[in-house]
Amino acid sequence: MRLLLVEDDRELQANLKQHLIQAHYSVDVASDGEEGLFQALEYQYDAAIIDVGLPKLDGISLINRVREKGRDYPILILTARDSWQDKVAGLDAGADDYLTKPFHPEELIARLKALIRRAAGKASPLITNGPFSLNTSTLEVKKGQELVPLSGSEYKLFEIFMLHQGEVKSKTVLTEHIYDQDFDLDSNVIEVFIRRLRKKLDPDNQYNLIETLRGQGYRLRVLVSEQNANE
Repeated sequence: MRLLLVEDDRELQANLKQHLIQAHYSVDVASDGEEGLFQALEYQYDAAIIDVGLPKLDGISLINRVREKGRDYPILILTARDSWQDKVAGLDAGADDYLTKPFHPEELIARLKALIRRAAGKASPLITNGPFSLNTSTLEVKKGQELVPLSGSEYKLFEIFMLHQGEVKSKTVLTEHIYDQDFDLDSNVIEVFIRRLRKKLDPDNQYNLIETLRGQGYRLRVLVSEQNANE
């Protein structure tokens, strides 16, 4: 999952970025509202974390402009202002949730995961597809009851597929969602990760789990659970 973090407090920004990276997110950062607006409109994100009190362009105005341009990814606002008016203003501008400083990074990450799941139509942290499951809280992937060990990048890629089952994702979109803006988008790294996922999750190609659509990208097949198949 690729995130945008717009926070002018450099110490807090660095701290949050580190926690988010440890939680397997790719993070782009901006230190003022104008820079944040440029990145918010230029790149594809799964969610954004935006401080209300930003220089050059305040967080509320930034959110308004992002929504006016049709960007509909979840937005979590951060505010040091402990007043209900500021929270309401942020939500009215198009934010989906808020946190008042100070807060624990673990709470931010939990709220962020919930927002991303809801945006993908998933209420529970446990996402299933046939015998495969992914838990966004524990970061565990299983095939049946067997734990499947994945690297950080492999997990990110599989999470995107599980959140968007049946949807075609191009190589460029997948790369943009798991790496920051400094990554070489022309690399073949996605193909490597797809091969690894197939080998780890479906080595015998029993489920044809990840389909290649020539000239379009990749798609995770929607599988019928064994329980539903027997009903």
